[in-house]
Amino acid sequence: MSRTEPARPPAERRVTIAEIAAEAGVSEATVSKVLNGRDEVAPATRTRVRELLERRGYRRRGPRRADRRGASGRSRLIDLVISELDSPWSTELLRGTEREARRHGAELVVTVADGGPADGAWLERVAGRGSDGVLLVLSPPPSAAARRLAALGTPFVLVDPVGGFDPAVPTVGATNWAGGLAATEHLIGLGHRRVGIVTGPPELVCGQQRLDGYRAALARAGIAFDPALVRHGDFRPEGGARGAAALLDLAEPPTAVFAGSDLQASGVYAEAHRRGLRLPDELSVVGFDDVALCGWVSPRLTTVRQPLAEMARVAVRTVLAPRGDGPDGTPRIELATSLVVRESTAPPHPPLRGGSMGRDGGGS
Repeated sequence: MSRTEPARPPAERRVTIAEIAAEAGVSEATVSKVLNGRDEVAPATRTRVRELLERRGYRRRGPRRADRRGASGRSRLIDLVISELDSPWSTELLRGTEREARRHGAELVVTVADGGPADGAWLERVAGRGSDGVLLVLSPPPSAAARRLAALGTPFVLVDPVGGFDPAVPTVGATNWAGGLAATEHLIGLGHRRVGIVTGPPELVCGQQRLDGYRAALARAGIAFDPALVRHGDFRPEGGARGAAALLDLAEPPTAVFAGSDLQASGVYAEAHRRGLRLPDELSVVGFDDVALCGWVSPRLTTVRQPLAEMARVAVRTVLAPRGDGPDGTPRIELATSLVVRESTAPPHPPLRGGSMGRDGGGS
């Protein structure tokens, strides 16, 4: 007795270079040059071919990434594209990326995209190298670059997304909301009722999430949210100092400040020292990130640990995972944050200046 095999769905048809070339009115060699980031293509032609590649959903054929080393005799290649390398935050990400790439026998190429995602030069270089995977540490979200990388068939992931991101873009980040909640609950648990926050720029999602966690902690404790206690910074010392100055100039200033990054916390320290305030006696401070700076400042900084190096390691494993063996589609991976208590926080003391510091600001 014969058995009929169930019908299989037709395989998804791939768009070919020949079809792109015919539609664009150019040769197949020209399309290949555009795909590989070659320079000898007129700008208008390059733009027309790219638009067709994206619109038609072209995906480059090639050997499975897991097989490339054996087939070519060379190491795999990972690109890290980052907007800056002059901060402890970026150093931690770089360290994690380098160690994990080495563990997988992959070579790492680091590109600083000073112009952010709009700086297209890095994308041409990545396309020309034929990277096995790309880690993007850029803001604002690199939507156009992500579409180009997808058209090239290059696995990529956005690491520590600080801005709003396209749901179709794979990301590896941290639990910003939970970190903001933990930092604020720690201060409330010490007895603070006037807790200020210097968060990031309002357009950046990570800063907004930390602010939302702060607000949730206040609500849980029955403390009314006071917009006057919120200041937006830039995640740098200057933004922290400006935000702290505005908060400490209030008629009823906070007894504690949650800074949205450790660098901003260092700016809060600087402003507090400028005013002759003792930390944590007259002002408690909490940061976010847990970079090496936290152990150098005095007093040592209480902060929320964001696992930056681990985020980079997970991102490397994500882009190098053989197809079908790792996260597929558009993974959104969030690693847990944790509170690290040091010497920069303490219960509020009776007011030591002007009569306002330490006064109960309402609530429970």
